Amino acid sequence: MAGINLFPMFMVGLLGSVHCGAMCGGIVSALSLAPARAGTPAFPVPVRTVTLQSSLPNVFAYNAGRIGSYMIAGALAGGAAGSARALAGLPALQAGGFWLANLMLVALGLYLMDAWRGLAWLEQGGRALWRHVQPLMRRVGPPDTPAKMLATGFLWGWLPCGMVYSALVTAMLTGSGTAGASVMLAFGLGTLPMLVALGAAGAQVRAFLARRAVRVASGVVVLGFGVLGLVRAAGGLPQSWLHTLCITPGVGA
Repeated sequence: MAGINLFPMFMVGLLGSVHCGAMCGGIVSALSLAPARAGTPAFPVPVRTVTLQSSLPNVFAYNAGRIGSYMIAGALAGGAAGSARALAGLPALQAGGFWLANLMLVALGLYLMDAWRGLAWLEQGGRALWRHVQPLMRRVGPPDTPAKMLATGFLWGWLPCGMVYSALVTAMLTGSGTAGASVMLAFGLGTLPMLVALGAAGAQVRAFLARRAVRVASGVVVLGFGVLGLVRAAGGLPQSWLHTLCITPGVGA
């Protein structure tokens, strides 16, 4: 299937990461305070013993693992769609897929605004997978090295999350494992600034993200991406720079 514009996926990750603050902020902050090496005091250590310089390797290792899991999920979603390439070539099916992807953005925008919680049922469905992944967290052990943080982030990336699932719908539209992984990489990189900030200065950032005005503003912008995409899918948006803001086939694809 045609390529997907990656800029909207990056922006959806960036704006949607206000949800990450509520869902993952506590664990990211706690993990960043883990001892730098085995044999140091038990996790978590007092905040006063942790510096920004010492916590950043843990934060980046965790996020590298998390984004890696997103890319694998994107590759699986895109590859699964690609296995039905004959069907994916049908124009009506392609159009329906892009309508679905943009409707998911509309749903995500409303979800971020706490105006509609419809994506919660997707998270409920993902709990079946999480039940199999969660026990592996205990096998990793205390996250006292960057390697363990990498493994923890990779496993945590499979936590049921409506925001991630909405991005996976777009990854599926690519019909390619490589392109699907690229979509989820763009999305994951969008979430990176907020989650790095959460790891480095968790309490202050979580307080900022808890403000309703921040969540509503982020939700409105994500909602706008979805509406633009729907208008474009309906043929009501001429080819222009606005095209780059829509989840539609990439220009020239």
